[in-house]
Amino acid sequence: MYDKSDPRAALAPLGPNRAVPSGAYAPPSYVRFYETPPQDDGPEGRTWYARGQNFVVLHTEARTGARFERRGQKDEYALLLPDAATSAVVTAGDERVACEGHAVVFVPPGDSSIEIAGAGRVVRLFTTLSVDLVARCPNNDAYARPNPLIPPFEPWPAPRDGYRVRRYGLDVSGESGRFGRIFRGSTFMVNYLDPRHEPRDITKLSPHHHDDFEQCSLALDGEFIHDLRWPWTPNMNHWREDEHAFCGSPSVAVIPPPAIHTTRAQRHGLNQLVDVFCPPRLDFSRKPGWVLNADDYPMPEGA
Repeated sequence: MYDKSDPRAALAPLGPNRAVPSGAYAPPSYVRFYETPPQDDGPEGRTWYARGQNFVVLHTEARTGARFERRGQKDEYALLLPDAATSAVVTAGDERVACEGHAVVFVPPGDSSIEIAGAGRVVRLFTTLSVDLVARCPNNDAYARPNPLIPPFEPWPAPRDGYRVRRYGLDVSGESGRFGRIFRGSTFMVNYLDPRHEPRDITKLSPHHHDDFEQCSLALDGEFIHDLRWPWTPNMNHWREDEHAFCGSPSVAVIPPPAIHTTRAQRHGLNQLVDVFCPPRLDFSRKPGWVLNADDYPMPEGA
């Protein structure tokens, strides 16, 4: 259910039947990076980890000159450079690409490195095929039993002209009827939501649910309350209490299907949320003009 002013109100309605798991619904997972010591603390900077069923998020307070390498990376990954003052040189194969900050970058499989110029925030997104990174996540216990409502991960097709380093700037003007700033690769969809500079109007919320995929809400700036409610089933043992979870920044909230959810910005000042989906969302991809780099990455055959 969306307020009529929300561009998502134009999405095709979901089917009438929701999947019901054989056991209880999966809970959400909240990882508040600001509350805990980093998993990595060394010359490159301080890095916190979190995961969902299909993905891993690395949030780094990087030092100038930090270098992050991947060897034999199995699939494409994403790099977020939230701040204009923090740029990176990304090397992959024979490519060496200078990437200005305030951008989303997709990095090819195989060997790659990221060299940081200008200390600042760096976010990297990997699928759980990167088992070495999965092992560092403090919320692994939440995924000891996979959520049966989420299908096994399948990547989307490779770029039409082959894998390469692709930078997409976030200086994109808003457009009536378009939702956020959406970019997709073969493994991730990143929706850099329009920033809010005051608490959200509680008369114009957007409670909605997803049948078969998680939503990762990455808070980069500000404060948020994630409101969640689960549908009732005939078996009362499946029921869960409503949640109204406060998350400052930086933090990750992983919202499982089919929880009904909406998020409220709380701060007077910058509130910046980034929604991450792994693999990309089909419904957003079907909306003309919503995915800003749609010409580079095809949708699955038949979609």
